[in-house]
Amino acid sequence: MTHWLIEKIQGFQDRAFLAQNDTIFSYLELSHAIENQKKQFKDSGIQPADIVILNGDYTLTAIASLLALFELKAIVAPVAVDAENERQLRIEASKAQWEIHCEPDIRIEKLTSEKNSHNYIETLKDNNEGGLILFSSGSTGKPKAMIHSANRLLEPFKNKRPKKLSILIFLLFDHIGGINTLFNGLSSGSLIVVPQSRDPEVVAQSIQTHSVKLLPASPTFLNLFLMSGASENYDLSSVRYITYGTEPMPESLLNRIKNAFPNTALIQTFGTSETGISQTISRSSTSTLIKFDDPNTEFKIVDSELWLRSKSQILGYLNHDMSRFTKDGWFMTGDLIEPAHDAEGFFRIIGRKQEIINVGGEKVTPSEVESTLLLMPEIADCLVYGENNAITGQNVAAEIVLKEGHDPKTTKRRIKNHCRSKLSPYKVPARIHFKDITNFSNRYKKMRIKS
Repeated sequence: MTHWLIEKIQGFQDRAFLAQNDTIFSYLELSHAIENQKKQFKDSGIQPADIVILNGDYTLTAIASLLALFELKAIVAPVAVDAENERQLRIEASKAQWEIHCEPDIRIEKLTSEKNSHNYIETLKDNNEGGLILFSSGSTGKPKAMIHSANRLLEPFKNKRPKKLSILIFLLFDHIGGINTLFNGLSSGSLIVVPQSRDPEVVAQSIQTHSVKLLPASPTFLNLFLMSGASENYDLSSVRYITYGTEPMPESLLNRIKNAFPNTALIQTFGTSETGISQTISRSSTSTLIKFDDPNTEFKIVDSELWLRSKSQILGYLNHDMSRFTKDGWFMTGDLIEPAHDAEGFFRIIGRKQEIINVGGEKVTPSEVESTLLLMPEIADCLVYGENNAITGQNVAAEIVLKEGHDPKTTKRRIKNHCRSKLSPYKVPARIHFKDITNFSNRYKKMRIKS
């Protein structure tokens, strides 16, 4: 039986599907590619419940391969092009039987004939459905393999209405946010725009060329976007929505973004690899307060930590214990929450539990200090983290990127005075390091150092 998503894709055949480099592919071409690759994979011997590593990016071939494998009821583990160094670890973590390389041409490699007999694999096989494996970093350095039911993950998109929307896809092929954007676009018949790189100038050029209406990104990238001047050098008037997530948004940065995009709605999103992306409502484009508005998601706050339980959450981990899940299915996200204490149920995400700085028993959230620093016109970017201190346990440290023309020696005193005027003494950065660029990952998420 043809999956409902494939039927939707077939119904959008006259629409543009994918803009990549100078080429635009249609939904009809995607539909044909899915059928061709489904036959190729089946002829190669890929069977239901086989685990397949899928190396690729958002190309016609890779997207068609993902959907064809779902149709075959295989279990797909996408590996983005930037994760090549983790490829072997992911093969071992998932115990994959197959590996598919999508570019420049499809290459199918048999890894092992031994089937993974994990209970979660057997559950998907018994239910006659495909699966998706996503990876996150484990404390030992080995990736944790999280297994989703493809049907449960796709279910929230089933009733999406067709839209004439152009969406730039920013988060990567193996990231829950990127997969969510892809499924959102496919289920609504939207044009998915893939920039050649995630350089701000390249992204801006893609927005201008394809009249992008929806830009999903991280706060770190959005600040780099402002710093680059790309928002001033290109016509970005088509952008109607900017969605942001993956890390806390400093309020002062949010105001900067709103000033650069005055006619654009800024919407905070929330999700985890374990529970999927939940529907949320932002109080306004200049507020970091959000609330859940999702019939498929339950939430509660336990000791200031957000706990979630969703219909689209993972079956479990293939190679890790379920210690972050309670016996009754609640996932402890590790995100600390500050309720708005209003009747509407809004709250603010203030930071990750493990990133909180403990200064002599006083707790400091990096995002609060970063928001204060970004109020200064001299500062283009900053990153706040904890450094070890023999007396207080930790103190607050900050990496600062100054705007052009400002001298670190003379600015340092102003930074200290500014922070003292707005923050409690224990929150004021004790150490300031001036940098050309802050420390962020290749997925445009701040990496907070803890020494």
